[in-house]
Amino acid sequence: MGRIDDVFAKRAAEGKKVLVTYLCVGDPDAERSIALALACAEEGADVLELGCPFSDPSADGVAIARASQRALARGGGLAETLEVARAIREKSDVPLVLFGYYNPLFVRGEQDAARAVANAGVDALLVVDLPIDESTPLREACAVRNVGVVPLVAPTTKLDRIEKIGLFANRYPVPFVYYVSMTGVTGGAGASEVLGKAGEEAKRVREVTKRPTVVGFGIDSADRARIAAEHADGVVVGSEIVRRIEKDPKSDAAVRELVRDLRASL
Repeated sequence: MGRIDDVFAKRAAEGKKVLVTYLCVGDPDAERSIALALACAEEGADVLELGCPFSDPSADGVAIARASQRALARGGGLAETLEVARAIREKSDVPLVLFGYYNPLFVRGEQDAARAVANAGVDALLVVDLPIDESTPLREACAVRNVGVVPLVAPTTKLDRIEKIGLFANRYPVPFVYYVSMTGVTGGAGASEVLGKAGEEAKRVREVTKRPTVVGFGIDSADRARIAAEHADGVVVGSEIVRRIEKDPKSDAAVRELVRDLRASL
């Protein structure tokens, strides 16, 4: 988890914000996912979220759901996501977060999954549908391998649950907190007022949990990233990257342009 801590400390020292980019592994294929992920890192992404395709991505909107379906149709899944992570790690020290859902980890077994994730060079898991109250076994399995588990906070999350995240962060590796800017799914364009408010809420979450907090959902441009990051520690951008990959899967030019613009705004 040191790699993630290091990038947050580095950006804070520079007076800048952390940029987290997401792509769905296996869309269009594993080889392109490796190249696109490395392209994001080369253009200034600080942390790479590697989306593990899943058949029922309840937190994801149309763009990422379509990417998951394409990846699954050609045989993608947790095993391929770990292979892609391993290949990226062989070429780069960029922090890696495996973004996905609990079922594939549960089916594999939490101990085995944590071992496989650590062996692939992944720094942390972000499990969208695993409530913090049910996360202790996975957190313990990951903690002994120095792999973090990223908690999520939504606008509807009550203070006592945010305080509980702070307590967990004292026991287990919590590299950062993911603040979801709005109720709903990924892929929409957030209004400036909503993203600005989300950034302010992220600041309050950081004060309670004592962990860096980034804002995700609804950020698809440099302007929106700048607004969301004003009070937060960073932002996550996913759906717009996935849309650009869908539009031109053989080229990384459009993805590189977006990540460059995002980096410059933060």
